Amino acid sequence: MVGRRRVGKTYFIDSVFEKNICFRLTGIQDGSMAEQLTNFAIKLAEHMGNPFVPAPPENWQQALHQLKAYLNSLDKKTKRVIFIDELPWVFTPRSGFLKMLAHFWNDYLSKEKHFVLVICGSATAWITNNIINDKGGLHNRVTHTLNIEPFDLAETKSFLQNKKIELPDQEITKLFMAMGGIPYYLENIRKGETAATAIERMCFHPDGILNREYNNLYRALFYNYRDHENIIKALAKSQKGLTREELIKKSKVADGGTFNRTMEDLILSNFVSEYTPFNKKKRGSLYRLADEYSIFYHRFIQANKNYSKGMWQQLASGQAYKIWTGYAFESLCFKHIDRIKEALGIAAVYTQISSYQKKGDKDQKGFQIDLVLKRNDNAIHLCEVKYYDGDFTVDAEYAKRLDERKRLFKSSTRTKAALFTKLIVNNKLKDDEHALHAVDAHVTLKEIMD
Repeated sequence: MVGRRRVGKTYFIDSVFEKNICFRLTGIQDGSMAEQLTNFAIKLAEHMGNPFVPAPPENWQQALHQLKAYLNSLDKKTKRVIFIDELPWVFTPRSGFLKMLAHFWNDYLSKEKHFVLVICGSATAWITNNIINDKGGLHNRVTHTLNIEPFDLAETKSFLQNKKIELPDQEITKLFMAMGGIPYYLENIRKGETAATAIERMCFHPDGILNREYNNLYRALFYNYRDHENIIKALAKSQKGLTREELIKKSKVADGGTFNRTMEDLILSNFVSEYTPFNKKKRGSLYRLADEYSIFYHRFIQANKNYSKGMWQQLASGQAYKIWTGYAFESLCFKHIDRIKEALGIAAVYTQISSYQKKGDKDQKGFQIDLVLKRNDNAIHLCEVKYYDGDFTVDAEYAKRLDERKRLFKSSTRTKAALFTKLIVNNKLKDDEHALHAVDAHVTLKEIMD
């Protein structure tokens, strides 16, 4: 089982296997081999009901031999679950842990059909490379993989309602754009709070869980976490994403193997998303920061450590906040493409997702399309994403701009596909003559959340 930190992996395992877990070991962050083995000895003694902890085993071969002796004493008629949580922390260089674990599975556990071995870790890339794609003793041994992802907007709403927290969709969206759909974060929202109150308490107050969360977020997942943080910081400052070359220059992470491994870590862990702009090849891919909390941290929390009561209400009235909401809502839409397609009535049509940006020159002005949905039936939806305090109105000037963008898109891409202009808005769209003329269809936040 994989998934980013705080997403609820351990809770999931406990909920499903609570009555069947016969041995549980949780790795110690930054622990040495000796510390991990001592921790093993303590946990084994606890499960055996031994009040005295014996001397720790000298190596993992001895440790797993002791575990085997304990497991052999258990009733074989009952399903038994061995749960190793945060397995990447248990592993230490030159400890031989993975080699011994593979031997333990192949030589013993796999032959006893009443055993289930569950391994879990927040370092998704590490689990993928060292367990799922292992070429040694664990090759092709994984019977099932679960990737626990954060809640989407609808799930976030359902989770809060289950906590008896009733908030309007707009308030839930503000929470989501600041902290994402991470269950641990959402669990700390209190009944009776507005989004602004919760964000200030959790993100800006010195005791808030999200005020200091970032300091351990990447460090807990990756060995060379400074490189990961440098890439995250560079992407947090970008509105539309960065190319590989731009990201290397801004992050100062060494090109080649170091950059490739770091990006693989971040993409597999769902912190960064990679997408190809319209009519571009793989080489022209853009990287976007997909983690809402990391974006919010770099935009607001990091620069406002001197807390004063009411500071978020003040920050939320500034221009920086308005710019951020537009970017955050656009990122939200990229994460909810399936719901947007369903609202547009094209859920069953294969669709390529991209954006489009054309730099201006002496012959043609520059323009950009927030979201491009290229359908497999020779149609393209040009989607404009608008986050607005109230209902959105398409006036004559904006209608003219939408028509011009459609014309420029057709001219610059030379597409022969049918083009449709769509609006995605967080509130309602006022149906006036300009909207009816320039907009073929629109999607509201309510449709994304329901």
